[in-house]
Parts: sequence; structure tokens; C-alpha cells
Amino acid sequence: MAALLSIKELRTNFFTEEGVVKAVDGVTYDVNEGEILGLVGESGCGKSVSALSILRLIPNPPGKIVGGEIMFDGQDLLKADEDEIRHIRGNRIAMVFQEPMTSLNPVLTIGRQITEAVELHLKYDKEKSKKRAVELLEMVGIPEAAGRLNDYPHQFSGGMRQRVMIAMALSCNPKLLLADEPTTALDVTIQAQILEIMARLCKELGTAVIIITHNLGVVARYADRINVMYAGKIIETGTAKEIFANPRHPYTLGLLKSVPRLDEARKSKLEPIEGVPPDLVHLPKGCSFYPRCRFHVEKCLEEVPPLLLVAENHFSACWEYERVMKEAVPAKAGAEEKRA
Repeated sequence: MAALLSIKELRTNFFTEEGVVKAVDGVTYDVNEGEILGLVGESGCGKSVSALSILRLIPNPPGKIVGGEIMFDGQDLLKADEDEIRHIRGNRIAMVFQEPMTSLNPVLTIGRQITEAVELHLKYDKEKSKKRAVELLEMVGIPEAAGRLNDYPHQFSGGMRQRVMIAMALSCNPKLLLADEPTTALDVTIQAQILEIMARLCKELGTAVIIITHNLGVVARYADRINVMYAGKIIETGTAKEIFANPRHPYTLGLLKSVPRLDEARKSKLEPIEGVPPDLVHLPKGCSFYPRCRFHVEKCLEEVPPLLLVAENHFSACWEYERVMKEAVPAKAGAEEKRA
């Protein structure tokens, strides 16, 4: 079965006065129908830019997609004209942005912001679109939904605004949902509620989801597969269970060791990843993680490691992945929390 979304060698650059920023540098991955894929990494690694590239929302200038292929449901999005891509955005592919207060229009009511997409893409009349808006708000757990259609974004709490964003994203029953740090500004209780809503609705609707986050707990519980990004590249990919139990890249291992745990290792000290992310304008010749890696060898300085098959459906871009595996402490707690 062909993948719903297939990205091959995607490259997105930003042309600045300091030089060319290689924000997304040869990214390749697939997403299947109904699958939840976690895209994980530090801030600035290219997660959000890769998602914006899918919808061709990169601001030009200074940004530009300079290479690659994005096949969605049999169509190359990079070759689609503006009318075609506008029909796809918010309809077949929807996005939940990081901060709802800056994504929602402050001078339009919540009801109008939901019905606008429904009227445009599904050709509903005003009465039918209003009914659909009430259904969506009830679906995401907003009480007295019908009475809140005429409210404005500032009249909702942060958690409620994020629920509205999810309702808007799911209004046209998209085949793919891009969730860019959907719970960053929320407290942990509301985070859990929002993620449960997303997971439940996507399971019911059969929507594929890409969750972009730096929170490993989120992907441990909800993702089927995980792509770990660093310096614009995918440096490890595999099932959530395999990544947490057997990390094969020093960066992934570092991310896992820097997160508090509740199992037998809870008394051990957290180990931060030393150093800082690389300058994307002046990337090193070899492995980008080389300056921060305690496993590095001379080869790492000269050659960029390719994604190699290290286990069943598990790939890692590291010359010393076997040494990493030997030192890894299986994150059983995180793997066991993964949803059934």
C-alpha cells in the first residue's frame, strides 16, 4: 500500500545576509493513513520548517524550497499551482499551529473562523456550516458550544483556544493533520486533555497525524513511529517502542537521559547534552553532532553518516551506533506508556 505522504530529499533554505541557512537538509520519510508520526528534536532543528514546507507556507523571501519531492495522495505538492495548493490547505491537509492566540484572528468570532473553511471547501450554506461548527466545538469538549459561536478568541482560555484550533483543523475531515507543538503554552493537565482529544478524533476519522514536539513523553504515549531530527536532518527513525528501548544515536540517547523518569532509574541524575546546536550556515564537514558527541571517532569529522538499517524498521545515522546501543538504558517506562 502506497504511503499517504511520501517526502524524498526535501531541502528548504533561507537566504540571509550571513549566508544560506539549510533549515531542512535532505529529509526523507513516509506517513501512512491513520498513522501518528512523532517529529522530535531541539528548537531550531528544522521540525516546523519541514511541516510548513509540506503546505508550501515558507515565506519567500528569505525562504525557498530548493529541492526534493512531496507526494501527497499521489500528487506532487511542489508541482501544484497556487489554486490547487489553496484547495489542499485546511481541506485535505490541516495544521494546528504552536500558539493559538497568534493563529486565531482577534477580530472575527470563533464561529466565523470555523464556518469560513467549511463554506469554502465543503460548499455548505450558512445554516449547515453553523451546525457543523457547533458539532466540532462539542467534539473537542467546549461546553455550551452553540452559545460560544459569537465569542472572540480573547474570551477563551489558552486550553479552550487550542481546542478551537483543533476543531478548525478537523472541520473538513482532512486526511493529514500537522500538529506543531500543539501543547507548548498549556499546563500539563490541559496538555493531556488536548492530546487525548487529538488521538481519539484522529482514530475515529482515520486521519494521519504528524506531531511536532520536543516533549518525548508526548511521542512515547501517542506516536506509532518517531523521526529524530538534528541540524535539518533525520538522524534516527523507528517505531516508538524501539526508539525508547534501544536508541542507536548519541543525540537520541542524550534526549532520553535528559528527561526525568519514574522507573528504577529515577534516582539517577539527569545528564544534559553538552554544547549548543550547530550554526546552520556553517555546518561542519562531517557529522553535525560531532562537537557534542562523546562517542565520536576520526571518521565522524570527515564523513556524514548515512541513515543505516540497524534493526528491523530502525535506522540510525551514526558510525558508532553499536557503542551507543551498549550504553543505552532501555526506557521501558516510556515504551510501556505508548498507547495500544
